[in-house]
Amino acid sequence: MAVTELPAHTTDGTESARVADPVTPSSPPSPADVGYEITARHGDKARAGVITTPHGQIATPAFIPVGTKATVKAVLPESMADLGAQALLANAYHMYLQPGHDLVDEAGGLGAFMNWPGPTYTDSGGFQVMSLGAGFKKVLSSEFAGGATARTASGEDDAVAEGKERLAHVDDDGVTFRSFINGDVHRFTPEISMQIQHGLGADIMFAFDELTTLMNSRGYQEKALERTRLWAIRCLAEHQRLTAERTHRPYQQLWGVIQGAQFEDLRRKAARDLGAMDVDGQVFDGFGIGGALEKENLGTIVGWVTDELPEDRPRHLLGISEVDDLFTAVAAGADTFDCVSPSRVARNSAVYTRTGRVNLTGARYRRQFAPIDETCDCYTCTHYTAAYVHHLFRAKEMLSSTLCTIHNERFVVRLVDEIRASLISGDFEALREQRTADYYGAPR
Repeated sequence: MAVTELPAHTTDGTESARVADPVTPSSPPSPADVGYEITARHGDKARAGVITTPHGQIATPAFIPVGTKATVKAVLPESMADLGAQALLANAYHMYLQPGHDLVDEAGGLGAFMNWPGPTYTDSGGFQVMSLGAGFKKVLSSEFAGGATARTASGEDDAVAEGKERLAHVDDDGVTFRSFINGDVHRFTPEISMQIQHGLGADIMFAFDELTTLMNSRGYQEKALERTRLWAIRCLAEHQRLTAERTHRPYQQLWGVIQGAQFEDLRRKAARDLGAMDVDGQVFDGFGIGGALEKENLGTIVGWVTDELPEDRPRHLLGISEVDDLFTAVAAGADTFDCVSPSRVARNSAVYTRTGRVNLTGARYRRQFAPIDETCDCYTCTHYTAAYVHHLFRAKEMLSSTLCTIHNERFVVRLVDEIRASLISGDFEALREQRTADYYGAPR
């Protein structure tokens, strides 16, 4: 899977992806239309590279902002391009429920529907089905990390978060769940997930998997992993069928999702199984690293997985955006990342700065007639003061969310751009020490 065009370089030395015109193939779309190439390495696992899609190239490592319902909340797609986003990720679960993948398909696909010309991702819907179904977050507290006292043989396998009602029920064929919007009953199977994501038309989509929590017993983790493996086979088969059928659309990459929670043998097995999986010549074009994990084990778990995965295909770590996590994940061999946190916390007045996260509703910002972060080059920091944004939050003006989301998304995108440049220049460790020391008060 060779790359024919490398990304351009910006004035600060980082790489920017070139956005190609959408492709309408005259023959059946093929994996040969896409690719991944490693352009630089650092240490044992860290690498920079380029992912090629029909709608442009993604220079990696790259942060992929989340536009859950075909929009990054409060921000225009054009603004996301201006702040340097190379691709956007939408959620298959939410888009299926509203407005429906058939409507998006009729509109020309996700990018055309939301007026975004660059590459797009969709996740399979598995995370939302399970997390909304049981009410648990992606990362659970350390009390659920392990040990006999943390779980029983079966009790926690059916647990739900306190104050929540179980909305999803899994079986070997798929998941039955209730809509969080109106309570209607729906059914996801690997085939249905593929049909939804093909209809949405993202350049990169993910296989349907079962998300477990750190509370689940070892026995249940093993059953879920085998279920996910069998679902992955079905996803590849359905993806191949739909690709051959939908010749009016360019090739969509399908990435397998590695589960296994905190167990090394399960994570490694999942990576080996999916890395070698081949259904009538159809293989996974890349891989997602998903599931519940603890922050302190992030690098170790990603390292287990990347040890086993093929070198020539990209790896996406689902759901991270914290400064130290990004450095840790890159060092362990991850290539792209997504997270809702930058936009979510922005709507609640929390912003990232070079020296840490702050809350703009604090009294000290009332008369701060300077940018939120004087080292930031985002639209917000080059046009507005912290005092003004403080006022917007106090006055409950919608513009507050827009300005802070632009700032937070640019902060993370720019940081990952710097990480990518440091891999190429050989300065990764120095950048990691400097940025984490600035942000946390000590290097991490």
